[in-house]
Amino acid sequence: MKNFLRQCGSGILFGAMLLSAHAQADEFRVGFVNTDRIFRESAAAKAAQSKLEAEFAKREKELNDAGTVLKTASDKFEREATTLAESQRASRQKQLVEQDRDFQRKRREFQEDLNSRKNEELQQVLEKANKVIKLVAETEKYDAVLQEAVYINPKYDITDKVIKALNGSK
Repeated sequence: MKNFLRQCGSGILFGAMLLSAHAQADEFRVGFVNTDRIFRESAAAKAAQSKLEAEFAKREKELNDAGTVLKTASDKFEREATTLAESQRASRQKQLVEQDRDFQRKRREFQEDLNSRKNEELQQVLEKANKVIKLVAETEKYDAVLQEAVYINPKYDITDKVIKALNGSK
């Protein structure tokens, strides 16, 4: 009988410990924010994208026009190459190579400038989003908010709340 009571007492103690651990686990709140969605869906990210498009539209058009001119000149050279004298053919081919090199350089510079500005704009969006995430976490009593995870149960995803708050903030 004594062993039985001891075993029951141990089982009750173990059960109480499990319930206590479970209650403590319920108090720890975790949330997850999908940063990619914030970059795609938030008003701040869309405004940054529009700003970049406006800022780089003229250069992009100039680059596209230069590409069209180069393609037209190259096509014309291909058609006329057989009828040109060797010196003319070599001269025009050299000219096309130089134009192509210049075009490639301008395209590379454009892409580097665009990427640099895009990173600057996204960094500003991320800084705003992080402030909003912190505010949401404090307001709703989250103990941790993750921005990257291999897997997250959708019930812990607070991205919609953050986007809504970010869109409502200045």
